[in-house]
Amino acid sequence: MAIRHHLIHATPRQVWTVLADGSRYADWVVGTSESRVSRGLWPELGSALEYTVRIGPWTVAGTTVVRRVDTPVELELEVDSGPLGTARVAIEVRPWGDEALVLVDEHPLRGIGGTLHNAAVDALIQLRHRSMLARLADVVEDQIGSSHTLRPRTGSASQERGR
Repeated sequence: MAIRHHLIHATPRQVWTVLADGSRYADWVVGTSESRVSRGLWPELGSALEYTVRIGPWTVAGTTVVRRVDTPVELELEVDSGPLGTARVAIEVRPWGDEALVLVDEHPLRGIGGTLHNAAVDALIQLRHRSMLARLADVVEDQIGSSHTLRPRTGSASQERGR
């Protein structure tokens, strides 16, 4: 299973603010170079984003549709990557003390991705999620830093250095 988690030094509401901004999708989704809302009010049920992936001189377009949403806790998406097929991507934002634990669960649904799904594909998805969640954390934490001074971390200086 391609499930990964990441602790983000922000509140769940601050994480959700980034997830709910369709124009920021390309900032944290690995491989995406741009995104735009194409239907509805993101991230309402049934709303959709169009995104672009650039690989060298080639450009591939895709669509992401909100299939389930429970603001500000869960966002389930169906990502249509054209010839690669579709995937279900579930994002859960849990409170973890005064921070947010974000879980991503992705499974191919249709097309070649679903047909060829195996442990090796899950390993590749895990690598992508590691990068994607780190990028999401950076976007959220940068947004917090630009809107106000970051809150000091708790704990002693030696604990901070050990992180």
